[in-house]
Amino acid sequence: MKKVVFFALIGLCTLACKKSQLPPITPDVITEYTLNDTDDPAIWVNPEDASKSIVFGTDKETNGAIYAFDLDGKIIEGKTIRGIERPNNVDLEYGFQLNDSTTTDVLVFTEREKQQIRLFSVPDMKPLDGGGFPVFEDEGSVANRLPMGIAVYKSSKDSTVYAIVGRKTGPSNGYLYQYALRPDSTGVKAQLVRKFGSFSGQKEIEAIAVDDENGFVYYADEGVCIKKYYAEPSKGDEELSCFGGAYFLEDIEGIAIANYPEGKGYLIVSNQQQGEFNIFDRDDNTFVKAVNLGTLETDGCEVVTVKLNDTFTNGLFVAMNDEKNFYFYDLKKVLED
Repeated sequence: MKKVVFFALIGLCTLACKKSQLPPITPDVITEYTLNDTDDPAIWVNPEDASKSIVFGTDKETNGAIYAFDLDGKIIEGKTIRGIERPNNVDLEYGFQLNDSTTTDVLVFTEREKQQIRLFSVPDMKPLDGGGFPVFEDEGSVANRLPMGIAVYKSSKDSTVYAIVGRKTGPSNGYLYQYALRPDSTGVKAQLVRKFGSFSGQKEIEAIAVDDENGFVYYADEGVCIKKYYAEPSKGDEELSCFGGAYFLEDIEGIAIANYPEGKGYLIVSNQQQGEFNIFDRDDNTFVKAVNLGTLETDGCEVVTVKLNDTFTNGLFVAMNDEKNFYFYDLKKVLED
């Protein structure tokens, strides 16, 4: 009996030893709970009043939703999109050209169980996609068409807005599909423009983030490294870098890009099983430091670097927490602690 207890304790110790040994940073706000399983956030900065900005977060299940939270972490029911079949990841873009005279900010997210992506206007939350854009249509079986990660890129070349989409399983090359979101007289269409991105085959690719200003897309080949490519299709499909893998315990998860002027800033990446976030320099992608934000098994994260209100005077970092909620931090606490 003592031997059984001893080995049980060894197992518990092994799990505990994987957790961060760094002192946790206390969040400024913890959101209200979602119904199912939180995954990935996006932050919309209100251009008229930043204190009324919205944090969107996915709740992934068949009866899922894109939750909208105010900066106090309260659910904004009128902005929440319900009835979504397993929404996984979410992103947004500003100034999408709907027609010659109309622009709108847009929210884009994956709907895994329908093998499609969705497009909604922000902040009025109106669908712009006619019910959804199918993805990975040339892949045959449903198992190969289950979208997970998504990031949006707005081209500095011609202002085209692209959705870059990952999936649950995929090939060693061409794992990501890039779709141009093109408006016409009948609405918006999603046009496949390229397939790119190498995959190790070890786990999966979910976390994707785009640096609009510098024109790069980053994604997590979860068990290997963070990979870097050009976001502009015309610049080709060459892998520019594969970095950071040595700093992660197991899965490389959510990626957030803190943008500052002249290309400065940071990539903040979830070291999921370690219970930490690794911070890399945005310019040369070198490792800076790790922080413990007290979240559990974080998938997605997001960041903005502008003042929003008296709580988030230095910007806002949002991290998913594996207890059906999200944690909000003033960005200075994350970068300068």
